[in-house]
Amino acid sequence: MNWQGKRVTVAGLGVSGIPAARVLRGLGAEVTVVNDGDDERSRTQAAGLAELGVTVRLGDGDTLPAGTELVVTAPGWRPDKPLFTAAAEAGVEIWGDVELAWRLRGPGAAPWLAVTGTNGKTTTVRMLASILTAAGLRTAAVGNIGVSLLDAVAGGETYDVLAVELSSYQLHWAPSLRAHSAAVLNLAPDHLDWHGSMEAYAADKGRIYEGNRIACVYNAADPATEDLVRAADVEEGCRAIGFTLGTPGPSQLGVVDGILVDRAFVENRRDQAQELAHVSDVDPPAPHNIANALAAAALARAYGVGPTAVRDGLRAFRPDPHRIELVARTGDVTYIDDSKATNTHAAEASLAAYDPIVWIAGGLAKGATFDDLVSGSAKRLRAVVLIGADRALIREALARHAPEVPVVDLDRTDTGAMLAAVREAARLAQPGDTVLLAPACASMDMFTNYNKRGEAFADAVRALAAEHA
Repeated sequence: MNWQGKRVTVAGLGVSGIPAARVLRGLGAEVTVVNDGDDERSRTQAAGLAELGVTVRLGDGDTLPAGTELVVTAPGWRPDKPLFTAAAEAGVEIWGDVELAWRLRGPGAAPWLAVTGTNGKTTTVRMLASILTAAGLRTAAVGNIGVSLLDAVAGGETYDVLAVELSSYQLHWAPSLRAHSAAVLNLAPDHLDWHGSMEAYAADKGRIYEGNRIACVYNAADPATEDLVRAADVEEGCRAIGFTLGTPGPSQLGVVDGILVDRAFVENRRDQAQELAHVSDVDPPAPHNIANALAAAALARAYGVGPTAVRDGLRAFRPDPHRIELVARTGDVTYIDDSKATNTHAAEASLAAYDPIVWIAGGLAKGATFDDLVSGSAKRLRAVVLIGADRALIREALARHAPEVPVVDLDRTDTGAMLAAVREAARLAQPGDTVLLAPACASMDMFTNYNKRGEAFADAVRALAAEHA
């Protein structure tokens, strides 16, 4: 595409909008950024872009600028925004930043190994990048992970292959994306207010498989992910590769006697299995994290990475903070921070990793219900401490499905609330128990983000440990 003089509207400032505006302006496009907000941060960002010759319109993200020939949107902007309605009526294409990055790739560009799913995306992509690095490949973990795909594609760095995390929002706005290989880790209700229905959410996740060349990796324990593979239009010869926490069948990766094995990328997959790593090589070795490791290994193997690099990459990997992170062991009680468990599916995986548990939960439910989560985890619960705006929803589910489990309901949102929650959990815990922060809810009712919530939990645990030292 000839970008010189092309009139492009970028929807939204921030981690995707600013790189998009900068790259497009560098290509010679006439760029206008529209943004709903008009605060001090936005004005500072606008001033920086203005120095590059970018027009920024603050406080009005709904009106399509006259003469717009293309809209490039931040992934979180809802499809029903008036801006997009106006663009569709004018026959103007709408791309996301991922679509723009895909279109800007040059000849011989690095292929993409792509990952999506309701939970586990960031961990899996970082595991994959660690494995690719161990194989001696130039790579980066990019996408919905804090590193802009545009910066990776349009920057000066040269890569052999990219490990790409993609959200359902990003996939919605990326119609021409065609990955080398891709994985959908799991599917559970999430962001339904944005997508409109579970069917629409799943369909956007399934876009990641379209046009795959080598492998579509799915979760054998989640039939909905395999259904997405079946529905995808892939290149001739592309294979469906499953991963399972049990013994793998042909064309699957799985676990046998504590060993991660491959029966997909071997010469005789009916009779042979290739050892890749031990469960103990994965940090932490919780079941859902082993599943993440298997998915990462499957994508790496699809790219031709050998088993030794898979093992070495998994051994080298360290999880990000607030993902089933060990904070302390004190008084024979283990304290685990999984503040990143911001929905019921993630909390379910976290609760399945420990027994017995004093569970700290609550926050913003985002329309979620908790009956299945509570009924499936009830036998593991020693007690529950509830915090946050929507804690009553969890309390009611506990009353229905675990009435014998003691519940402490903390009706407070001040800065000392987490310390109070940890003190109550410590009082209820017995030697050998795990106090687990797995809120199953978003954090913004009490904290800036899940990181701040996890930090508050860790600070409270350390303060408690210091008192008993």
